[in-house]
Amino acid sequence: MQLRYVFSETGTGLRRHVSMSVALILTITVSLTLMGMALLLNSQAHKAEDYYGSELQISVFLCNQNSRGPHCVSGEVTGPQKAAVRKVLSTHPEVKSFRLQTKAQAYQKWKKIFVSRNKAEQDIYSTVKPSDMQESYWVTLKNPQQFRGVESAVSGMEGVDHVTDLHKILKPLYNGLAYLKWGAFGTAIFLLIAAILEIGNTIRLAAVARRREIGIMRLVGASNLYISLPFLMETLLAALVGVALSCGAIAGFVEVVVYGYLRGHIHIVEWIDWTDAVRAFGGITALGLVLTLVTTLVMTRKSLKV
Repeated sequence: MQLRYVFSETGTGLRRHVSMSVALILTITVSLTLMGMALLLNSQAHKAEDYYGSELQISVFLCNQNSRGPHCVSGEVTGPQKAAVRKVLSTHPEVKSFRLQTKAQAYQKWKKIFVSRNKAEQDIYSTVKPSDMQESYWVTLKNPQQFRGVESAVSGMEGVDHVTDLHKILKPLYNGLAYLKWGAFGTAIFLLIAAILEIGNTIRLAAVARRREIGIMRLVGASNLYISLPFLMETLLAALVGVALSCGAIAGFVEVVVYGYLRGHIHIVEWIDWTDAVRAFGGITALGLVLTLVTTLVMTRKSLKV
C-alpha cells in the first residue's frame, strides 16, 4: 500500500508539472552532455600530449636501419652512441629530465593512430614492424623558450637522426583544446546551476499543490523521508532520463564523428575511444544522480514544513 501511494503520487506530480519536468530533463541533458564533452576533450588533450609531448618537451630521434641522415652513416644507432647522447642530456643545464622511448613503445603509439576500417589501408599498415620505428629521447626542458642549446648539442652527434621541437606548432592545438574544454566546463556548470534552481521550483510547486495531503500525513505521524519519496522519485526519474539522453548524445558523437571519420581519415594524433567514452558516461551519471539527490533532499526539507 505504501509503495502504491509513492508511485501514485509520483505519477500525479509528473502529470501536474509536465512542462517543468520537460524543462528539467532538457536542462540536465544539455548540461551533462557538455560536461561529458569536456571530459572527452580532456582525455583528447592527454592523448595528444602523450604522443607529441607537452610544450616543455623536445624529441631526439635516433638512427635506425632506414635513416638517411648525415649522422646515420653506420645505420642503426649503437650502444656507445646512445650512451654519449644520454651523457649530454644528463649534464645539460637546459634539461630538466628525459626518458627513452623504445621501438616497441613507438610502435604501440603508431598502431593507435594509424587505424582504419578500410581493408586496403589495413593491409598496408600491417607491413610496418616494430623494427621500422625509431628510438627517441623525450626531453623535458626547464624553460620551453630555452631549447636551442640542447638542440644544437645533440643534433650533430653520431647516431642522432634529427631533433624535433613541436611546442610552437602544438601550442595553438593545446590552447584550442584547453579553450574548448574549459568553455564546455563553464557552460555545463552554468546549466547545472539552472537545473538546481529548476529542481527547487519543481519541488516548491509540488509542495504547494499537495499541502493538504502533506498536512494530513504529518498528523498521522508519517516520517519526513516517506513524505519526501514522491518528490525524490520525480526528480530522480527526470535525472535518469537526462543522463540517458546525454549518454546517447555522447555515444552518437563518438560513433559518428570519432570512429566514423576522425580515426579513419586524420592520422595526426591518437583519438579518443570507447574507453574514454565509458569514463565520461560514469562521470556524468554520478554527477547527475548525486546532484539531483542532494538538491532534492535539501529542498524537500525546506519546502515540506507544513
